[in-house]
Amino acid sequence: MIQGLIRYLVFVLVAAALVYGGYRMLTPATTKTAATEKGEKEEHSDSVVLSDAKVSAAGIELAKASPGVLHDSLLLNGMVQPNLEALVQVTPRFPGIVRDVRKRIGDRVQKGDVLAIVESNQSLTPYELKAALAGTVIDRQTTLGEYVSEQKPAFVIADLSTVWVDFSVYRRDLTRVNIGDQVLIDPADGGPTYLSPVGSSDTQSALARAVVPNSEQRLRPGLFITGRLTLSAKQVGVAVKSSALQTIENRTVVFVRDGEKFEARDVEIGERDSELVEITFGVLEGDVYAARNSFIVKAELAKGSPDND
Repeated sequence: MIQGLIRYLVFVLVAAALVYGGYRMLTPATTKTAATEKGEKEEHSDSVVLSDAKVSAAGIELAKASPGVLHDSLLLNGMVQPNLEALVQVTPRFPGIVRDVRKRIGDRVQKGDVLAIVESNQSLTPYELKAALAGTVIDRQTTLGEYVSEQKPAFVIADLSTVWVDFSVYRRDLTRVNIGDQVLIDPADGGPTYLSPVGSSDTQSALARAVVPNSEQRLRPGLFITGRLTLSAKQVGVAVKSSALQTIENRTVVFVRDGEKFEARDVEIGERDSELVEITFGVLEGDVYAARNSFIVKAELAKGSPDND
């Protein structure tokens, strides 16, 4: 009986050891699985928390999704010219010697301002050269003591409150351009008011001219400029800026903000132009989204923002 009791105690001790060992082996495995599941959950998370301060510091621009207008456009290269319908050449009435020069290139003048004093060779009496219109002196072809005559203008004055922008339209695009089309030019808008009936054999292009307001005189004659000619316009229900689109695992997404959280919304896009994209699914009108520097949100999502802790 004693031997049986001993066998029973040995059996109990062995069983207890096996149970304890199994518990020690199973406990770390369970913890590791939970950590792995948490990591996988965070890895596949489609949202990231960024405080307002962090958004501002990163230069992330927020905008509201709203109806928009998509434009089919054509880029044109051109040159700023004075408006020849508001330009005058001031020519001496009689030949003579310049005794005084009152204005120089760049000076703004009013109609009737004295530009120079010329002593006539015929009567030896001085007479005044006066501005025929208000504007800016853009050219001067005379100096003190110089001989002048009616054969050559002494001053050129232009009213630069409007300027001409002469665009070159290539042959393949001529049928797409019409008088009255809108041209977007920094800093003002204009439209072709003249389309040349003949082209240039050297450049295989024709001239399209836009009259552009220039009250602040930011457009300077002689400088090259680029314009975007609007060919057509289409109204869409919801549009976002092109810079808002990002790609995550072959999905096109827009980061929509709710409180301090950005959510990566899968979107379906329709038509687009150089600035806006039509959203047909995934973003609603009024949703606030990351319009500029959205790649920063994508980077924070990929690494896991500290704000998520």
